Amino acid sequence: MANRNLKEFSLEEVQKHNTEGDLWIVIDSKVYDVSKFANLHPGGPNVLFAESVAGKDATQVFFGLHRQEVLIKPQYARLQIGKIIDQEETIHPLAPGELSQVPYAEPTWLSKGYFSPYYTDGHRKFQVAARKFFMEVIAPESARCEESGKRISQEVVDKMSEANIIAMRLGPGKHLQGRILLGGVVKPEEFDYFHEGIIHAELARVSSRAVVDGLLAGLVIGVPPILNYGSAELRAKVIPDLLSGKKYVALAISEAFAGSDVSGLQTTAVRDGDFWIVTGTKKWITNGTFADYFTTGCKTETGFTVLLIERGPGVSTKQIKTTYSSVAGTAYITFDKGANALTQVRVPVSHTLGQVGKGMQVILSNFNHERWMVIACSISAQRLIVEECLKWASQRIVFGKPLTSQAVIRAKLAAMISRVEASQNWFVSRTARETAEGESVDNTFDIDVQTPCLDATQVFGGRALTMTGMGRLIENYHKTSGFDAILAGAEDVLGDLGVRQALKKMPRNA
Repeated sequence: MANRNLKEFSLEEVQKHNTEGDLWIVIDSKVYDVSKFANLHPGGPNVLFAESVAGKDATQVFFGLHRQEVLIKPQYARLQIGKIIDQEETIHPLAPGELSQVPYAEPTWLSKGYFSPYYTDGHRKFQVAARKFFMEVIAPESARCEESGKRISQEVVDKMSEANIIAMRLGPGKHLQGRILLGGVVKPEEFDYFHEGIIHAELARVSSRAVVDGLLAGLVIGVPPILNYGSAELRAKVIPDLLSGKKYVALAISEAFAGSDVSGLQTTAVRDGDFWIVTGTKKWITNGTFADYFTTGCKTETGFTVLLIERGPGVSTKQIKTTYSSVAGTAYITFDKGANALTQVRVPVSHTLGQVGKGMQVILSNFNHERWMVIACSISAQRLIVEECLKWASQRIVFGKPLTSQAVIRAKLAAMISRVEASQNWFVSRTARETAEGESVDNTFDIDVQTPCLDATQVFGGRALTMTGMGRLIENYHKTSGFDAILAGAEDVLGDLGVRQALKKMPRNA
C-alpha cells in the first residue's frame, strides 16, 4: 500500500457506503472497501453490517476482535482504497529490531531511565541485531510451524547456522573461535553469558513455546556433554555437522520410569568388546523424532554412564502428542534388544562421554545450563504476556470504561509485573556470577510460571481460551506454561533443592 497513491475521504463520504454490496469501513484512519469481502468474513457478513461498523470508524470494534497483524496480510491489505482526510495511522507494528514502548514490555536494561552495570553498549548493539534476525527470519517460520506442527525448515536452520545462532546458544567457549557471530556484531572472545541470554530471550519473544524447543533445543542440551566430555576424535567427527545444522542431536535422559529422579533410569548398556549394547526406552525427548544422535543416560555395571548413540539399527522413534505443537519433535525412543549384532543397538566405546560409572556428574553439570536457558526463555515469554495484558486492558472497554479502570484488573497486572521483574533481577544476578566464574553455576531456583498464566487468562476472559484473535498468545501460554514448570527439573523439586542447599549454609550461631 505504501507505493499506491491513496485517495482521501471524509468520514461523511464513508458513511454513505453502509449497505450490502456497497460497504466501507474505517480502521485506524484507513478506508477499506469490504463489499465483496463481507460474505467471506470468518464471522459472517452480519458482523460488518452492525450499526457500529458499516460506514463507520470501526477501529475500536476491530481491535476488540483482531490483532494488528491481520491488516498487514496481503489478502486484507489490498482491500484498502484510501485514508481519512487529516488523519494519520496511530497503531504501527514494531520495525525489525525496534523496542516496545509499552511499560515493562522490555527488561529494565533496555528501558529509559534505568541502568545496569552488567550490560554494555556492545550488548545493546547485539540485542538490536538479534531482535532484527528473529523478527525477520524466525517469526514467520514460528507462526507457520506452530500451526502445521511440521519441523523447522532446513532453510531457516541454515540461516541460523550462517549467523552462528546455533553455536551461540551453547554459550561462551572454544566452539565459537573463528566464527563470525551475527554478522560480526560481537567477537567470539567478547561473547559472554549475557549475550547468550539475549539470544534465548529474543527467540522466546517471537516464538511459541513449542517452536522454542523445535528450534534445536535438543542441540542446546545435547551438545554440551559432547563438548565437555567427549574425546577429541568424537568431537571432530560430530560437532561440525551439529553446529552447521547438517545433523541434529537430542538429550535422551527421561524415561517413563524416571523423570526428575535421574537415578531411577532403566535403560542399560552392557559392554561387548569395543562396543556397548544398549537396551531400553526414553520418553518425552525433545527433537527426538528428527535427531541423528542421542546423548543418552544408561545404567552400566559400575554405575550411570552417558553415551552418544547414533541413529541406526535398533534405534526407533515415534511422535508423542503433547499439549504443545508437534513442531518440537517430542519423541518416544526405543533401543531394541535385537536378536543379533545386525539388529542390536551397538555403540562404540569411543562414544562414551566422561568416565564409565561417572555419568551423573555429566548430566547434573549439563542441567545447570539447561535450567538457566529455560528460565531465560520463560522470563521473556512472561514479559510478552505482561505486554499483551497491558495493551488489552487499556483498549478493552467494559461498562463504558477501559478494563484498567477495574481495581481487580490492576491488581492482577501489578502481580504479574512484580513476578517478571523479580525473576529478571534474580536471573541477571545469576548470569553475572556465571560470567565472573566462566561457567554455569547451580541454578536451583525456580520461577512461578503458572500464576501469571492464570492472571492473564482472567484479564483476557474468553479470548484467552481461543486459539486465534486477540488472545491467541495468552491461549498458547496458558496451555504450554507447564512445560517450563516441569522440563529440566520440576519447579517444586528445584525449589526444595534450593532451600536444602541454603540450609546447609546456615551459620550455627544464627
